[in-house]
Amino acid sequence: MFGNLRTWASTHGLMNWATAIYIAVCVYVLAVNVWFWCCVASPLKRLRKFAQRIATGSYGIKTEEFEVDEIGYLAEEINSISEKTALAEKTRTEFISQVSHELRTPLTAITGWAETIAYDPAVQGDSLKGVQIISKEAERLTNMVKELLEFTRIQDGRFNLRIELIDIAAELEDAIFTYGELMKQAGMKVNYSGPKTEIPLIPADSERLKQVFLNLLDNAMKHGGDGGRIDVSLRQEEGAVRIRVRDYGHGIPEAELPHVKEKFYKGSSKNRGTGIGLAVCDEIITRHGGTLTIENASDKEGGCAVTVRLPIGGVRQSAQPKQ
Repeated sequence: MFGNLRTWASTHGLMNWATAIYIAVCVYVLAVNVWFWCCVASPLKRLRKFAQRIATGSYGIKTEEFEVDEIGYLAEEINSISEKTALAEKTRTEFISQVSHELRTPLTAITGWAETIAYDPAVQGDSLKGVQIISKEAERLTNMVKELLEFTRIQDGRFNLRIELIDIAAELEDAIFTYGELMKQAGMKVNYSGPKTEIPLIPADSERLKQVFLNLLDNAMKHGGDGGRIDVSLRQEEGAVRIRVRDYGHGIPEAELPHVKEKFYKGSSKNRGTGIGLAVCDEIITRHGGTLTIENASDKEGGCAVTVRLPIGGVRQSAQPKQ
């Protein structure tokens, strides 16, 4: 029976019409999909990637030109946001730089006079304690100004490395010795574990790395003071050196860990500061071609561990050779 129906449909041309309609529908659907991908999905995907670049700090960049339609208008608005954000960031950086430079002169005078008065035998008791507080606070503000100036150098592209071959073990040990007296005064003990084998000289900026080491030791002392000790170790790994600074404090809340290296981020910490010290350290290590990671210790003793890895073979091309 069905064979007779197919024969009848074929005789009257119905199968040809059905096939033609089916093919036409398929072509139409394909054409719509191609149009949607070319004119909607693909431009939106490119805009999303562009917006992600802005979100990660690439302010002032402009996206490609799109057709004069809603997506084109959206691209223009995103470009406008990018330009305004870049202008606001530039204004903020210039303001921070100007204020920091203006603060340096009076802070130098305050520190100098505080030290001079402290050596006067006539200054005793509470007066001497007051002068010592002035000196300590002036030094703290001076360090904050230095951090802010480092931040402005990063923002405007004046942050460069001066590379030479250095003894990384000697640089780390020197930083520990430099900061050792402050740690003793704070009741902190430093346990240093040196490399088991001699580490070859590595190309790096010794002053910048010392800045990183001192900052990490300072953070460990401030945030891990309850633990009473700090562990510092230096090891050679495959193609790299690893420096680890671990305290035994309360650690960092898990929700804050992904943000601790962001500029001006302080989280729930009650310690005073600019919140850019770790951001500057991360920039220094990144420009050396290395990594700086921060995590909570996994054992029961708690605390926070900062790990710095530096390549033995060289640094990024953005670094400039030391003259």
